[in-house]
Amino acid sequence: MKASGKIIEFNQSHFLEQFSGSLTLFDTVLEIARQLAEQPIRKIFFVGCGAPHHLFYCLEYWASKYAANTTFHRYFPAEFVLHAPLALDEHSLVIFGSHSGTTKETVEAAQFTRQSSAQSLAITQSADSPLGQAVDHTIAYGSTEQGYFSAFMLTFAFLSGFLAQKEPAWPFHKALMESLPHFPAALAQAKAQTISTAVLQAEKLKDSQPLYVLGAGPMYTTAYVFASCFLMEMQRMHAHALQAAEFFHGPFEVVDEATPLLLLIGEDPSRPIAERVLEFTKQYSQNTIVYDSKEFPMSGITPEIRPLVAPMIVDAALTNLVETIALLRDHPMTTRRYMGKVVY
Repeated sequence: MKASGKIIEFNQSHFLEQFSGSLTLFDTVLEIARQLAEQPIRKIFFVGCGAPHHLFYCLEYWASKYAANTTFHRYFPAEFVLHAPLALDEHSLVIFGSHSGTTKETVEAAQFTRQSSAQSLAITQSADSPLGQAVDHTIAYGSTEQGYFSAFMLTFAFLSGFLAQKEPAWPFHKALMESLPHFPAALAQAKAQTISTAVLQAEKLKDSQPLYVLGAGPMYTTAYVFASCFLMEMQRMHAHALQAAEFFHGPFEVVDEATPLLLLIGEDPSRPIAERVLEFTKQYSQNTIVYDSKEFPMSGITPEIRPLVAPMIVDAALTNLVETIALLRDHPMTTRRYMGKVVY
């Protein structure tokens, strides 16, 4: 990305090149899934910090909806170690997420898991990283600027391969594996589609303090990542992600005509929850921006898979918005005050 005036220029070829490694891994990922599905695993623990943690929430939403024989648990790594769930046993698989493979709490959680009889799997960029070395199996997508999307794509492929053998009701495997090779291009398509609108929206939001970001169901993953990772971490802006299902149980009392709201709407079963928020904001807010996944073509993604990848498609579109905000505020997205600089 680079700036031209106030417009962010999108290098689509460079973006797609970032997936060249991960797109070759589907056979490897499905073989790991097959091997683990042959074992008596009936519990999956998702463990990660920040964006990986909420990426897992997005996947857990779909897996738990259709799984009758497998239970799912999700932890932040530090809580996983301190909580030390008794359910962690030989029937368990712990899936860890960390792009760098060096996240201290995540590595410690993987080392903690070694003390149990559970199987462990890491989704990270390098099998030689501390996390990669601390687990039984590693899906390593290589060095890339698009680790978050690569992790989503490969974790979903693994999970689908596992569920296809464990859960008779899992309906998505064939269509998902047909669609995922087109996933990076669908992300690029969403980014290209929203470059011009991001400028007007960024002008409107760059000074908003605070900004509330709402999403229902799996779209909460994108609401969290945008509010906490993009705005709070990368822009030091006061932002808060809200579950749309909780909006009418307290948070909506802060809304007046000027309250800045960013509403993200998906195509999953929770869509009516987000639409209810939309109807409320039409009546009481003059400062709401809406991103609806139905507005994106998602070329190459089969209709039944659109709801599954919609949070990532909206996330890709939102990167234009935060990068334009960074430009207007003269605050590079790589600038940090504490992270990796002080003891914490």
